[in-house]
Amino acid sequence: MDRSGGDDGHPAIPDDAAVPRAALGDGRTVFTKAMSEPPPIPEEGIARAVEILRSGRLFRYGEDTGGGSEAARFEAEFAAYTGRAFAVGVNSCGCALFLALKTLGAEPGDAVLCNAFTLAPVPGAIVHAGCRPVLVDIADDLTVDIADLEVKIAASGARIFLMSHMRGHVGDLDGIMALCDRHGVAVIEDCAHTLGARWDGRPVGGFGRTACFSGQTFKHINGGEGGVLATDDPDIAARAIILSGSYMMYEQHTARPPAAAFDAIRDTTPNFSMRMTDLTAALLRPQLAGLDDCITAWNRAHDRIAAGLVSIPNIVPIQRDRRESYVGSSIQFRVSDLPRGEIAGFVADAGRHGVFLKWFGADRTVGFTSRYDQWGYAGAEAALRNADRILGDLVDMRIALSLDDEDCDTILAVLSEAMAATRETLRA
Repeated sequence: MDRSGGDDGHPAIPDDAAVPRAALGDGRTVFTKAMSEPPPIPEEGIARAVEILRSGRLFRYGEDTGGGSEAARFEAEFAAYTGRAFAVGVNSCGCALFLALKTLGAEPGDAVLCNAFTLAPVPGAIVHAGCRPVLVDIADDLTVDIADLEVKIAASGARIFLMSHMRGHVGDLDGIMALCDRHGVAVIEDCAHTLGARWDGRPVGGFGRTACFSGQTFKHINGGEGGVLATDDPDIAARAIILSGSYMMYEQHTARPPAAAFDAIRDTTPNFSMRMTDLTAALLRPQLAGLDDCITAWNRAHDRIAAGLVSIPNIVPIQRDRRESYVGSSIQFRVSDLPRGEIAGFVADAGRHGVFLKWFGADRTVGFTSRYDQWGYAGAEAALRNADRILGDLVDMRIALSLDDEDCDTILAVLSEAMAATRETLRA
């Protein structure tokens, strides 16, 4: 059956809310809530933000403030929450990744390892630092293929691995860290999707030399934008604070190393102006304080949907390691035994009925969703066998914090009916 509509001969697959949820007249279930509804800003954060706006002091530094900024308070609270000694607030997670590379001494032309299943800002940060991404294959659970990681370490000579816990899937951190330690490879953890997650009881983001977190609207705390670099290394923390744009006001940070850590680098470290504003910090602070309750709500919805997916034909949930305590703000599954055009049809059908999915097998980048071979700037040198197979039929769905049990069941009904309609086209 001809399903043309997109430029590549497949149906155009919209982002969330790109298609009106009008009654379709087909008697099918329609989900009417927003799939990408972000966590709300607590009233405490709104009130503090208004105070800051009225004061005009959105910038975190000043000669006459003496410190005590909202950003400094947020950094101290963030370090405590994640179990790290130091935290540096910046204007995005992508900037935190860039700064992490620079604090580890990454130079233009250096090879930097990066898992192939991630979002575009991760290889983008590597390119921003003037470095060359070396893509590592993935396993069926969407995490790093450790065997390929060892091969790529040996072949590339890379001394940094920017490891993305993409969509909250955490790989075997014990095995990965042992391998990297054995080869002298420093690990940066991209924790944009894992704030609050744990591996074998230990906070994710506490394994690498540095961990980077996101405050973008669709992550676990919502400042519109914002990022955090967290570390236990005083040299990394001091460099990150100056690189982020503190000028010589680094003592206005709270979660920082002693002043002596800055003495040798203060006049030779550039200012990249990537600071977090006090306004962003004011929005984030109460959300961080309430995050554990949000994780409980996310996981309740995630687990109900995951349990229901098992009964839908052609849908294969992603298996998780028992050592992983995840944050279920999204869910992924594979669509098996369907031609690519029919997977596109399934995704489009679900979207017309209010459940917006993202498919990694599309020929071109769609919205936020892209695949490693679509990053022309990343210079992928060869196809990755596992990634090609897995991403070709991988589907992704956000889970709004507001979903209740009835919402979850409605979503499952939409997906079941969309799959039934797709299977019917194959029989036609």
